[in-house]
Amino acid sequence: MPAGIDSGDTAWLLAATALVLLMTPGLALFYGGMVRSKSVLNMLMMSFVAIAVVTVVWLAIGYSLAFAPDTGLGLIGGLDHLGMHGIGPKSVTGHIPTALFAAFQLTFAILTVSLISGAIADRARFGAWVAFAALWTLLVYVPVAHWVFAPGGWILDRLGALDFAGGTVVEVNCGASGLALALVLGPRLGFGKEAMRPHSLPLVILGAGLLWFGWFGFNAGSAVAADGKAAMALLNTQAAGCTGLLGWLLVEKRRDAHATTLGAASGAVAGLVAITPSCGSVGIWGALAIGLAAGVVCSYAVNWKFRFGYDDSLDVVGVHLVAGVIGTLLIGFFATSAMTDGPAGLFSGGGAGQLLKQLVAVLATGAYAFLVSYALGKIIDKVMGFRADPDHERAGLDLTVHAETAYDHGVLGHGTVGRRDVVGAGVPGAAHVTPRHRTDEEPGD
Repeated sequence: MPAGIDSGDTAWLLAATALVLLMTPGLALFYGGMVRSKSVLNMLMMSFVAIAVVTVVWLAIGYSLAFAPDTGLGLIGGLDHLGMHGIGPKSVTGHIPTALFAAFQLTFAILTVSLISGAIADRARFGAWVAFAALWTLLVYVPVAHWVFAPGGWILDRLGALDFAGGTVVEVNCGASGLALALVLGPRLGFGKEAMRPHSLPLVILGAGLLWFGWFGFNAGSAVAADGKAAMALLNTQAAGCTGLLGWLLVEKRRDAHATTLGAASGAVAGLVAITPSCGSVGIWGALAIGLAAGVVCSYAVNWKFRFGYDDSLDVVGVHLVAGVIGTLLIGFFATSAMTDGPAGLFSGGGAGQLLKQLVAVLATGAYAFLVSYALGKIIDKVMGFRADPDHERAGLDLTVHAETAYDHGVLGHGTVGRRDVVGAGVPGAAHVTPRHRTDEEPGD
C-alpha cells in the first residue's frame, strides 16, 4: 500500500461511494412512483442517463476544475488533472487514494443533476435534458463544488461558511436550478386543473428507503475518515430523517386529518436534506430540531407552486431548496465547537457571525445556480427545443420518446399491441397511439 494511505479510511470511503451511487437509482424510483404511469420510464431514464453523462464530464474535465489547485480567486480549479492526468494507484489525497476521492465526489455530482429532473417531470425532451445535464455539470456544479469543498474555494476558505456534506453544493444548487428550469419550460398541460397523483406509492416508499440508506454514505462519508466525526454525522442523519418524517405527518394530520405514505416519504427526505450541511457541525439535539423544522416547513412549502404559479412537478423547490436553506442557516444557531473544532452558533454562545456567513453562502449559491441554469435552459430551448411536443406530453413520454411502456395493461387498454403497432414506420409518437391505447382512463393518471 502506498505510503500515507489509511486502509480503514479507504475501506469506509469505498463503501460510502457505493452507497451514494445507489441513491441515484433510489431517486429514480422515488421520482418514478410520483409521476403518472404514462411517463414513469422517462423519469427513470432521466436519472439513469445522468449517471453516464456526468461521469464522462467529470472524468474529462469536471474533477480537475473542481479539485485541482485554485487558480487564485477562489472561483475555480486549474487543468492539472484534465482527463484525470497524474492520478494513478499511488496518488494520495489526505489518507485515501485520489482516484477514490474523485469517485466519491463524482457520485455527489450525479445525484445533484438527477435531482433537478424532478422539477420538469412529464414535459422535457430527452435529448435536451442530456445536453443540459452535461453543460450544467460543467458550468454550475463544478464551480460551486470548488467554492465549498476544495481548498482555496472562496466559501470554504475565505468566507468560512460551514457545509459538511453539500447543503449548498447539492440541495440549494439543485433547488434553485430546478426552479429556473420549471420557469423556462412552463407548467404541465392541465397543471392546477387536473389531478396529477403519484401512480405508485410503493415505488415512492422504496425509493425513499434507498435514499435514506444511501444518505449514511453521503453524510458520514463526507468525513473522509472512519472516525468519530463520521459516526456523529451518521447518527445525526438518522435523527433528522426521523423528526422530518414525524414533523410532516403532524402537519398532515392536523391540516388534512390523514397521515399519508407520500407525506412520510417526503418528510423523511426533507429531514435528510436539512441535516446534510449540518451533520458535522451540530449535536444530536440540534439534528433533531433541524429535521423537525424541515419536515414542518416543507410540508407547507410544497404548496407554494400553486400559489405562485410555477410547476415544480415533484417538489424539488419545496423540499430540496427549502430544506437545504433551513439546514444551512440553522448551522448558525446550532453549531457547537465540539463538532466544528472552532466556530459555534448563537445557541452555543458564538454570536451572529456564523449565521451571516451561512446566509451569504446560501444567497450566492442560489443566485448563481438560478441565473446560469435559467440562461442555459433558454439557450437549449432556442437551439433544440426543451419542451416536449404537446401531443407527446398528452400521450405520455414513455411511449412517444422511448417506444416502451411500464405497464402494458394500463397503457394499452383492454387489447394488446405489438411493438410494430406502437412504433409504426419507425417514428415513435402520439400519432401511432390510437384512442384504445391512450392512458386517459387509467386510475393512476
